[in-house]
Amino acid sequence: MRLLFDEQLSEALVEMLATVFPGALHVRRLGRGGSPDAEVRELARAHECLLVTRDADFHRMSMLRGAPPKIVWLRLGNCTTAEIARLLTLHADDIRAFDAQSDATVLELG
Repeated sequence: MRLLFDEQLSEALVEMLATVFPGALHVRRLGRGGSPDAEVRELARAHECLLVTRDADFHRMSMLRGAPPKIVWLRLGNCTTAEIARLLTLHADDIRAFDAQSDATVLELG
């Protein structure tokens, strides 16, 4: 299981979470910064990643189109990158369980 971080999230999360989520990717590091949501969604699908985002548009797309990719939707107000890293680390087992099951397409964390 790999994560793909949406452009809204810091690239630093890749390193901050390397031991918890090895192989994580970031949209900008794949040279796709500024891509439309549909392309980011396809990028996550092509790389077989869970898409981690704060953008409600991906939730809506997932409800309409299903998975893949599955979406980890961060429902947080203003917060630091360190707080996001802590949240994802705290819920690492939940994220793995979400990836392993086949029913839900969106995991909301916040």
